[in-house]
Amino acid sequence: MASIQEWIKQLGSGSESDQTRKFGTFAGVFVPTVLTILGAIMYLRLGWVVGNAGLLGALVIILLAHVITISTGLAVSSISTNIRVGAGGAFSIISQSLGLEVGGSISVPLYLAQGVSTALYIFAFAEGWQRIFPQHPMVVVVFLAFAVVFAIAFISAKFASRIQFVILGIVGFSLFSVVLGSFPTAVQPGMIYEPTWLGSFPDGDFWFVFSVFFPAVTGIMAGISLSGALENPRRSIPKGTMSAIGVTLLIYLFLAFWLARVATPEEMITNTTVMVDKAYFSWAVLAGLLGATFSSALGSLLAAPRVMQALGNHGVLPYGRFFAHETAEGEPRHAMLATAVIVLLAIIFALVGGGLNAIAPLITMFFLITYFMLNAVVLIEQMLNMVSFRPTFAIPKVVPLVGMIGCLVVMFLINPLFSLAAISLAIFVYAYLLHRQLNAPWEDVRSGLFISLARFAVERVSSLPAAPERTWSPNVLAPVTSTKALRGSYRFLSALTLPKGTVHIIGIYPPGQPEQVLDMDTLAHSFQKDGVPAWISLLEDEDFINGTRLAMEVLTGSFFRPNMLFLPLQINGSRERAAWLLSRAAALSHIGIVLLAQHPVVGLGQEQVINVWMREQGPDWKLGLRLANLDLAVLLAYQFRQNWNGRINLCMVIAQEETTPVALAFLEELRELARLPANTRIILLVGSFWDALPQSPPADLSILGLQAQPDLDFVEKVVKIVDASCVFVRDSGDESALA
Repeated sequence: MASIQEWIKQLGSGSESDQTRKFGTFAGVFVPTVLTILGAIMYLRLGWVVGNAGLLGALVIILLAHVITISTGLAVSSISTNIRVGAGGAFSIISQSLGLEVGGSISVPLYLAQGVSTALYIFAFAEGWQRIFPQHPMVVVVFLAFAVVFAIAFISAKFASRIQFVILGIVGFSLFSVVLGSFPTAVQPGMIYEPTWLGSFPDGDFWFVFSVFFPAVTGIMAGISLSGALENPRRSIPKGTMSAIGVTLLIYLFLAFWLARVATPEEMITNTTVMVDKAYFSWAVLAGLLGATFSSALGSLLAAPRVMQALGNHGVLPYGRFFAHETAEGEPRHAMLATAVIVLLAIIFALVGGGLNAIAPLITMFFLITYFMLNAVVLIEQMLNMVSFRPTFAIPKVVPLVGMIGCLVVMFLINPLFSLAAISLAIFVYAYLLHRQLNAPWEDVRSGLFISLARFAVERVSSLPAAPERTWSPNVLAPVTSTKALRGSYRFLSALTLPKGTVHIIGIYPPGQPEQVLDMDTLAHSFQKDGVPAWISLLEDEDFINGTRLAMEVLTGSFFRPNMLFLPLQINGSRERAAWLLSRAAALSHIGIVLLAQHPVVGLGQEQVINVWMREQGPDWKLGLRLANLDLAVLLAYQFRQNWNGRINLCMVIAQEETTPVALAFLEELRELARLPANTRIILLVGSFWDALPQSPPADLSILGLQAQPDLDFVEKVVKIVDASCVFVRDSGDESALA
C-alpha cells in the first residue's frame, strides 16, 4: 500500500514532468487573478454597494478603485519587463529597486493582507453556504471550509490550479445566468426598475462603502505573487494582469447597472445574496458564489506562503531558513503552516468583531500601502532616467504618480487610524531590517537615487555664491603606502572626522606591487561601520611624495574635494623632500595641512585634554571673521572635544606681563564668539615660547600652527619638549571658527 506522502505527491503532481513545469500566462496569472477579483465582493457585497451608493455612486467607486488598480497594474507590468522578477512578486520587484529593507518592510504587511484575505473569502463562502443550508452554524461552516482549502493548498499548487479551471467554468456560467436574468421570463421579471442614481451612504460615509468594495480589486496580487512559479514572469505578468483587470472591470460595470435595474435599493442593502434571487438560474449563481469565494480563498492561501518563503529565503524574517524550506515538488510547506495560523487568528477576529465588513477595511490598508510602494518604485526608476531602466512596456510618469497619490489619499480618507497603523508597521519593519544589515544577492537603484540627488545638489550649489565657512566639515585626504601605515592613526582620524567628515584614502604603491594596498577595503569598511564615509583610490607611483602631490592636485579640483591633507610625522623619503611636500601643500589653495606627531608610547593618552596654542595677536588684538592660521586649530580642537567628551585649553604665550589684560580679553572673546564649551580654560604664560612650553598643563593632544614654509626642526623640537602627541595644522583659507 502506498504511503500517504506518496499519495499526496501523485495527486499533486500527476507526472514527473509536471513537477518541474511552471505556469504560463493563462494558468499562472490570468485565472487566479480573475477568480480572486470575481469573488466574495462581487457576489455578496456589490449589491450592498449599489444599494447604499446608488448606481452613479457605485460606478464612481468601481472606477476610482480601478484607477488605483490599473495604475498599479501598469506600473508592475512596466517594471516586470525591466528586471528578472523572482519569487515573492511585489517583494522581488521592490527589493530589486530599493533594497531588501524596503522590500521587506512592504511585503510583511502584504503577506499579512493576503493571509487575512483568505479569512475574508472563507467568510464569503460561508455566507453563500448558509443560503443553501441556513441551519448550518456559521462557525462550523467557516472552520470546515478553512480545513478543506488548507488541505488542497497543502497538497500542491498544481492540484489547486486544476481545481481553479473547473471553478472558472462555474463562475462563467453563473455570469451567463445573470445575463439571462436581464430579460423578462416566467422565472424573473427582468430589468423593471429605474435606477437610483445617488443613494444615502451609511452615516453619509462614502469612504466606508469604498473600503468594503476595494478588496474586490486587490486580486492582482494573486497572480503577481506566484511570480516564482511562472515560466516567463516578464511576459506573463503584464499580459495576464492587465487582461484580467480589463475583463473584470467590464463585468463589474455591467453588474452594477444590472443590479440597479433588477432590484430596489432596500433589497440590495438587506439581502446580501440578491444576485442569486435575480439570476435566471439561482443555483448557477450559488454555485458560482461558492466556487469563486472558495477559489479566492485558495488563491490567497497559495500566494501568501510564497511571499513568506521569499522573505525567509533572503533572511528578512527570523528563522528564515525554516520558512524558506520547500519540498522536492517545490511546495513551501513550513510557510503554509505558518500562514494557516495567521488565517485562523483572522477568522477568530472576524467572528468576534463583526464578520466580513470588519475585515475588509484592514485588508484595504495593507494592500494600499503595497500598491503605493509599487507605484513609487516605478516612478523613482523613471525619474532617475538611467540606462539600466529600459522596460519593453513603457508607461508615462503620470501613471505611477496617479497611483501613488490615489493610494495615499484613499488610505487616510478611509480610516486615518488604520492608515497610521499600517505605515507605522512598515516603518518599524524597515528600521528592524536596517539594523540587521541584510545582504541582497542583487544590486538596487538606491545608489543611483542618491547620485541623482547629489548631481542635482551640485548643479544648484554651482549656481549659488560659495559659502565654505558655513558648510565646512573635515574632509581628509590620507595618502598611505600600506594599510598598516594608516591603522595606527585610525582613532585619531575617527575623532577628527566624526560625525560629518569624510576620509579619502590614497593607496600609493610601487610599480607592479599592488599587494601591499589590496587589503585597504577592510580599513575603509571599519571607517564606514563607525559612521565615517571612506573612499579608497589606488595610485601606482614609485615615489610616495610625488604620488601624494599628484593626488592633491587632482582631487583638489573635484567638487567633493578634500579640504585637508593628513600626514604622519614620519613621511616616506628624506626630510628635505618631506619639507618640500609640506610647503607644496601649504602653497595650494583650499587645502589645509594636518601633520600628526603621535607619541610612540602613550599614543592619544586618555583622549580628554586638548591644548590649542596660539601666538600673540598684537598690536591691534582684534577678532575678524578669519584668524591668522588659527581657524583650523580651533575647529579641530572642537571636533576632538566633541568626540572625546573632553576639555579645551586655549594657550597663549605673551612677552610682557603688561599685555595680560588685553590678551585675556582677546581669548575670552574668542571663546565666546567661537561658541566653545563653557569648561574651556584660558592659559596665559609670560616669557619666550620655548621657556613657556614646558610650563603648560599636560594634555593628551596639543594643536599648534604650521608655518607657510614648514620647519621640521621646529616640529621635532616641540614634540620632544611636550612629550605627548602633537598636531601641526595649516589653514586652507576656507575655515572660520567664528562663522
